[in-house]
Amino acid sequence: MAAYLVFISHYAYIFDGRFPHFLRRFFLEFHIGVTIFFVLSGFLIAFRYFDSFKLTSDWFKQYLKNRVARIYPMYFLLTAGAFIYYFFTRDPGIVGNFPSAVGLFFMHITFVRGFFYNLNFTGIAQGWSLTVEECFYFSAPIIFFIAKKYNKFYLQILAITGFGVLMVLIFRNVNWYGFFGNFTFMMLYTYFGRCFEFFVGIQLALLVRKKGLERTNKIPYTYIGFVLIFVCVAIMSRLNIPMGWSAGLHNPFGVFTNNYLLPVCIAMFFYGLITETSRLKKILANPFVELLGKSSYIFYLIHLGYMYAMLRFSFNALNDWFFSLYDKWDVDWVSPFQYDSLNLLYAFIILNAISIFLFKFIEEPLNHYIRKSNFLIDKPTT
Repeated sequence: MAAYLVFISHYAYIFDGRFPHFLRRFFLEFHIGVTIFFVLSGFLIAFRYFDSFKLTSDWFKQYLKNRVARIYPMYFLLTAGAFIYYFFTRDPGIVGNFPSAVGLFFMHITFVRGFFYNLNFTGIAQGWSLTVEECFYFSAPIIFFIAKKYNKFYLQILAITGFGVLMVLIFRNVNWYGFFGNFTFMMLYTYFGRCFEFFVGIQLALLVRKKGLERTNKIPYTYIGFVLIFVCVAIMSRLNIPMGWSAGLHNPFGVFTNNYLLPVCIAMFFYGLITETSRLKKILANPFVELLGKSSYIFYLIHLGYMYAMLRFSFNALNDWFFSLYDKWDVDWVSPFQYDSLNLLYAFIILNAISIFLFKFIEEPLNHYIRKSNFLIDKPTT
């Protein structure tokens, strides 16, 4: 669901002229899928590790090994694909204004490009969110330790965000590819601005662990949360877009809505899905929908960028071929690839098929292989 929302937000422009402007603005704010990712990450990591973490070398190595197995193989392969694509096409969107493609590739595979405003959307543009994720993965054990020892969750949020503010104050006037270049960038595209979303997920995990899956009240949190999520979308869609930015998200009140109001609504929605039996839960439990969910990480990484560009090129070539064929036949027919909205649907289906294929034959096998290997820490002997 989250990956598909992001997909819609990136291609909302295709609906220009077919839908009212306010509806296109509404679709434009479906970037909320990223917030869903972050809340979910906070929940899953805390649910799995909060009671079992140890600040020991072996525990941390095993923890990092699991995180690498889950995130890194497909990110590395698809990022390499982006730079190979650049080698053949010289697409400026891949490298931006950075002078060295090799240097930028290294920045991508080490996740550091996500700290640079001018480089944030190079390579796999949507991959900036993985820098945020990795920062959370590294900090989570420390967060858990401080929370357990001092019960100081919210002071940690202030400290992490405060550090981001300090970095902007120090570096915003330094001409270094926008390294912590401005407050909007810091709040929306770095872990320091978006840490609250992970903390909301952590709190949800602790609530579920404490109270279990059974509830005595009949409050329909699933549907209340679902409605409130799109109330937040509606709020952002009505905000003025600041000059130089692209969505109501970038308005100061949009930042507040996205980073602080929306995560609470998402947590309410998740709490409902976890503890209630609803029609939506049954749909999401369908085996094919679960497969789509498992492959959605790949879909997220390929839905925007060079794979979509190659699909669009293919659709245009097929469109030209159909019209040349119609000219030979002397008929005035409609091409199956004549309309952008239909091409977007074709791309959506094909990208899902590619995602499932890559998940089944590359991502899942590599995940299992790394977890069973001696990478970082030797596998347990039997």
